Amino acid sequence: MDILQALILGIVQGITEWLPISSSGHLVLLQQLFNLGSSVAFDALLHLATVLVIIIVFWKDLIAILKSVLSLKWDENTKLLLFIIIATIPTAIIGLVFKDWLIALFTNMLMLGICFIINGIILFLTRFAKDEKKELNWWKSVVIGISQGISIIPSISRSGATVSTGMFFGIEKKKLIRFSFLMAIPSIIGAFILEAKGLVFENHLALIIGSLAAIIVGYFALKLVIKTIEKGKWHYYAYYCIILGIIIIILSFLI
Repeated sequence: MDILQALILGIVQGITEWLPISSSGHLVLLQQLFNLGSSVAFDALLHLATVLVIIIVFWKDLIAILKSVLSLKWDENTKLLLFIIIATIPTAIIGLVFKDWLIALFTNMLMLGICFIINGIILFLTRFAKDEKKELNWWKSVVIGISQGISIIPSISRSGATVSTGMFFGIEKKKLIRFSFLMAIPSIIGAFILEAKGLVFENHLALIIGSLAAIIVGYFALKLVIKTIEKGKWHYYAYYCIILGIIIIILSFLI
């Protein structure tokens, strides 16, 4: 992997990881159309870059959770941590049991396009969801955790699936934002541990530049996503996903 390729993939990852348009789907699309494939080592580092972006944006929330845990308090912060742990369980089960089968779909352009359209439909339906300011609970956490696990499917966005599911439940937006993005930390770290076994890192400069690009671009992308959720414009991303899905399906029959 050369420096330019790493830079491009890092920028794409930084944008698409947070916007509900699927980072994995876009990386696979780039690989299929322009032969911009990334190594397993590079993918693993991008996952770590993703975690760093979450920590940078939500550092106050993470410190608040840590303080509550160390103080042995049962408050909103420790409840949030418990719900994150609960949500991680179905995510981990789906990832461990179905990961290899779902990854096999990554090379199928037709399936890629179909899943982009499905992702778009999910996002569009949030237009009709009402912000009822409902509380998060254990069973809602399980369902949102399942939706995060399902997002292993190419073109199904993790943030799109989890945030949309929370919107359908009518969960208050600020609480949903904290939960959806903080719950990504254990799942991403878990994925990194699985991918990092036996990795050989070559062209360290390219890996560093790509990761830095993902962090910098990802920071601004995540900030944009948070504002989009707060303003009730989450469904705007649906049009892009549906149009892109149709284009990919057409290309699948031509290439």
